[in-house]
Amino acid sequence: MTEPLAQRARSTAQPTWRAIALVSLIAAMVLVVDQISKTLVMVTLGPGAGGGAFEVVPGVLWLLYVENTGAAFGLFQGRNPLLALVALVIVLLLAIWFRAVAAATPWGALALGLQIGGALGNVVDRLRHGFVIDFIDVPFWPTFNLADSAITIGVAILLVVLLRSDAQRASQGERQDRRG
Repeated sequence: MTEPLAQRARSTAQPTWRAIALVSLIAAMVLVVDQISKTLVMVTLGPGAGGGAFEVVPGVLWLLYVENTGAAFGLFQGRNPLLALVALVIVLLLAIWFRAVAAATPWGALALGLQIGGALGNVVDRLRHGFVIDFIDVPFWPTFNLADSAITIGVAILLVVLLRSDAQRASQGERQDRRG
């Protein structure tokens, strides 16, 4: 049986300064790279810059300037204050959850750093511009940005970390059952 997340959080050691520094560094790097990329796109492809799309890989990848006032996949259009607040609450919850995951593994720290940095990158856009700048366009997916990519990769890594952690716990439990 797997133990509930709250119980796991209590039973996990406090994060070390090294783990906190790693999460903070990754989040800061994601935030900076995201904001630089969006500024470059705004200056080169945004309003007043000639606009249009730049085809990077013919038929597969374009760069174009999109002002997204909604959430992922265009949901909740025009609800900027609510979306910024939700993103900040998620960042806070990730920071709290950090005790349960990132303290135990560098992969957990990487996952949380990517998610926090990506969420903050999009929050900065909402607060500065009133929308999120999206610019990576592929034929099979809605237009997105580096912050969205960081969040998605962070979630994928976190799922692997959690699944491996549960599998290791189950394996340890089976060994203890056989012994005793």
